Amino acid sequence: YTVIFLEELQKINSGGFAAAMWAHAYLAMTHVNKEGNHRIKEKYLRASISGDKIGCLCITEPFGGSDVAGMRTTAIKKGSSYVINGSKTFITNGVSSDYLVVAAKTKPELGNKGISIFIIDRETEGVSATKLDKLGWRASDTGEIAFDNVKIPEENLMGEEDKGFSYIMQHFALERLIMGVNAHARTEYAIEYVIKYMGEREAFGKTIDKFQALRHTIADIVSELEMCKEFNYSVARKLNEGQYAVKEASMSKLLSTKIADEAIYKCLQLLGGYGYMEDYPLARLFRDSRLGPIGGGTSEILKEIIAKIVIDKKDYKPAT
Repeated sequence: YTVIFLEELQKINSGGFAAAMWAHAYLAMTHVNKEGNHRIKEKYLRASISGDKIGCLCITEPFGGSDVAGMRTTAIKKGSSYVINGSKTFITNGVSSDYLVVAAKTKPELGNKGISIFIIDRETEGVSATKLDKLGWRASDTGEIAFDNVKIPEENLMGEEDKGFSYIMQHFALERLIMGVNAHARTEYAIEYVIKYMGEREAFGKTIDKFQALRHTIADIVSELEMCKEFNYSVARKLNEGQYAVKEASMSKLLSTKIADEAIYKCLQLLGGYGYMEDYPLARLFRDSRLGPIGGGTSEILKEIIAKIVIDKKDYKPAT
């Protein structure tokens, strides 16, 4: 059902709206479901399922980017509370969410072995957010969030203290597959639109879907699209069966987002001048698609992860 949901969301041609949906359901809620205790699930998970609360996942920082272990946000224990200071950026649902799932260092001296996960209510004193102005995904309220001496009860710690990095790594596989599925779905949307357009657009006395050069471009795109879909479906099956498919999920995002960008670029070209007009869907799709190789782990980081697994024989194992 997750794959179907993600594919259908891409057909509305709003990467931002789709992101708001899956960032809530598969990023924030995943941590609440996996690491949250009974009290936290009763308060936040139930409301998240019903739609009464919206969540966001706060990991990326202004100076960290893909370097999760290098985060600077801290959560210092004081009595029966934690005091959180720092900032996060590029957070989907970062402005409109009701609660935040936040990664912070409880033991900064331990590096990635000193990271913990917390859940924080939006109205908690010291939490502030600013909406970012983006190239695409403009229907999504991507935000920069600041934590200024934010005091929360120790009960808001999710999972074990100092195990946060393992939890984050564990769930990255799902996020990467989601980005891969999004990519093949928007490519499919683009190609369906372009084929219909080519069948109606006439030049030199015939519809342009009769010109061999353009037909062969479509053939190339569809061939790559089908390979992505079949591979992504196989990765989804592995995750559904409980396999920890880090390598395959990383490959899914790496190749699917690359192919989507290239395919949508070509599809825009096939519309000629109309492809450049905001009245036609390819202009928006082109902008929205560009985030694919960046968000949720850049292509450069994914290549290094794959290289570590294939060349260095690194074995990533689940934490929970």
